[in-house]
Amino acid sequence: MIYNSIIETIGNTPIVRLNKVTQGIAGTVLAKVEYFNPGNSTKDRMALKMVEDAEKAGTLKPGGTIIEGTSGNTGMGLALTAVAKGYKCIFTMADKQSQEKINILRAVGAEVIVCPTNVEPDDPRSYYSVARKLNKDIPNSIYPNQYDNPSNAQAHFESTGPEIWTQTAGKITHYVATVGTGGSMCGTARYLKKQRPELVAVGIDTYGSVFKKYKETGIFDKNEIYPYLTEGFGEDILPKNVDFDSIDLFIKVTDKDGAIAARRLAREEGLFVGWSSGSALHGALEYAKENLKKNDVMVILLPDHGTRYLNKVYNDMWMKDHGFLEERAYGTAREIIARRNGKDSLHTVSKNSTIGETIRIMNQEGVDQVPVVEGDEFVGSVTTSSLIEKIIYDPTLKDKAVGEIMDNPMQVVALDSTLDVLSSLLNKNNKALLVRDEKKKAHIITQHDILKAMMI
Repeated sequence: MIYNSIIETIGNTPIVRLNKVTQGIAGTVLAKVEYFNPGNSTKDRMALKMVEDAEKAGTLKPGGTIIEGTSGNTGMGLALTAVAKGYKCIFTMADKQSQEKINILRAVGAEVIVCPTNVEPDDPRSYYSVARKLNKDIPNSIYPNQYDNPSNAQAHFESTGPEIWTQTAGKITHYVATVGTGGSMCGTARYLKKQRPELVAVGIDTYGSVFKKYKETGIFDKNEIYPYLTEGFGEDILPKNVDFDSIDLFIKVTDKDGAIAARRLAREEGLFVGWSSGSALHGALEYAKENLKKNDVMVILLPDHGTRYLNKVYNDMWMKDHGFLEERAYGTAREIIARRNGKDSLHTVSKNSTIGETIRIMNQEGVDQVPVVEGDEFVGSVTTSSLIEKIIYDPTLKDKAVGEIMDNPMQVVALDSTLDVLSSLLNKNNKALLVRDEKKKAHIITQHDILKAMMI
């Protein structure tokens, strides 16, 4: 068969039985291998759908520009579609994404703008905000917005779901996928549940993302949000494409477990997949160990290809430096806190406290930095150096509220963050970090804590 363009090859990806990584698990575990799409990821499906729906609606006209915020794979799908249909592309990406993703997008003619990761979604510097502004400023452009565009989930309802149903001859009982924009999980799950209402849909989340707690409690908890390394899933927002009614439960997977599982798929199954694929596998196996029965059939969506991670997951030195390989295991935030034997206490000041009161507390407790709170939330921070600088400039500040001069809140990091990750986040703008233990109690980690841990 001869195809008219590369986008006609999207879809109809194979399902492969997993044999070695599933030892000891009852039931059948299958993988939907999405890197067989021309852009090497499941995002090709919804990229094509979003563009074609925009064409039908008349919002995308010949010679137009496609502008999108992406972790890389959606951009690739949109770029291939743009090449086939004659459009321009501009993509915004967070700076934590791999260099391979940036290079690949530029190779297919897209312009890529890299934005900071650790800013609020509505910050004008975030990759969401930059994409929206470009769309507003550039005539004859569209911002597909994969997070809220219903064409995203609909693409999987129309293609991924039916393919899985047909390929398993209707025997699928469990569907597992990572959740980012929500399209591949929710669109597929909706179709499969329409055929088999009792099907169990397991969403894979990451530590630092809000999905799992929101599903379980209905609470959007900002305390759940902190930096993580895994790319392509988990969010600090609630995309409209995440239909929580279609997801039965979430399982969280650490950066390390996802990376190691990706390498296992390559070495033990011959599937050279991306980091989020490894996370999907690890979470699926955790669930399957306790819940999968002999006659059950589980399908795991493996969303992308390993070429996106040659300098990270598949780089031994990078893995060792991050404590992901046993040969060189670094200490973690958890270990720093454990060594304090419960003797540490976090000193905070209220947003309404005066600067004079704050200085007295810092002198009394012998600390150089304190978080500023408003109720139960961390809203800012103050340090000795910043207070000295500001009071020298204006001595009258002593009687003003600390909320008037406080700096940005300290970053909250994962409990299992390794020392190199912690140290990379500490700089002249971030003097200390916060971490919550299993009981949600907050602890502070300073540069002195990290130096002390390195000497052990």
